[in-house]
Amino acid sequence: MVPTVGTVSLNTYVQGQGFPILAIHGHPGSGRSLSVFTNHLSQRFQTFAPDLRGYGKSRYQGNFAMTDHLTDLEALLDRFAIEKCLILGWSLGGILAMELAFRMPQRVTGLILVATAARPYGSHPPITWQDNLYTGIAGLLNLIKPSWQWNIDTFGKRSLFRYLIQQHNATAYKYIAQAAVPAYLQTSAAATRALSNALHSRYNRLAELEQIHCPSLVLAGAQDRHITADSSLETARHLKNSRWQCYPNTAHLFPWEIPHQVLSDIDHWLEAHPQVIPSQ
Repeated sequence: MVPTVGTVSLNTYVQGQGFPILAIHGHPGSGRSLSVFTNHLSQRFQTFAPDLRGYGKSRYQGNFAMTDHLTDLEALLDRFAIEKCLILGWSLGGILAMELAFRMPQRVTGLILVATAARPYGSHPPITWQDNLYTGIAGLLNLIKPSWQWNIDTFGKRSLFRYLIQQHNATAYKYIAQAAVPAYLQTSAAATRALSNALHSRYNRLAELEQIHCPSLVLAGAQDRHITADSSLETARHLKNSRWQCYPNTAHLFPWEIPHQVLSDIDHWLEAHPQVIPSQ
């Protein structure tokens, strides 16, 4: 167990005005990875998308534990004087969102949980050297020429991207170029170690989910191999006040595959649950 090492002031991207929404990225990731959500939601709300400790511009090289992310995020809410907020979390970010709801239920009005689970498990096949080679080539070419169809057909569909997305469309590859590759390059070894240690501990908070009373929207991609749709469904069933949505022919990065549909479903859920945005 790595000891708590104090608080890190997180680099945070703030957009818009209105009721606060805290958006938490996954691994590897950064606050910029959540632009698919924040660019839309910030038209009506104020969004806060931090780079977690060891990610993006929140540089940190020393060892730390996953619980230190929670300390940092709580300090962020204090720094911006946020008394209550809605939390959106993608993958690892969703796990942190649930942990914050356990830790400070009086401050969390609702949860939007994207490709995540309280007992996460995957179905990812073994990775070969060809997978890594094709992924490197596809990622580099896509960075130089985003959404180039020849690259998608020649390398992208044969790379590890095939487990992250199912719809190899121009929109998904645009987000991969803009957010995924830079985030991967900025993710520290310390952040990877912290996640690895947490996974080895067989994280499982299903039994405690009944403690979360705020409304929750649980979204999943049907072909997600990193955190399976079944594990997300298991989480939705254990939450007291949740809505479940699973998108066919999508995977772990489904918000980048079908952004308009995902954002529309979030908007409809927000309209149906006005209590999660009490200032409105």
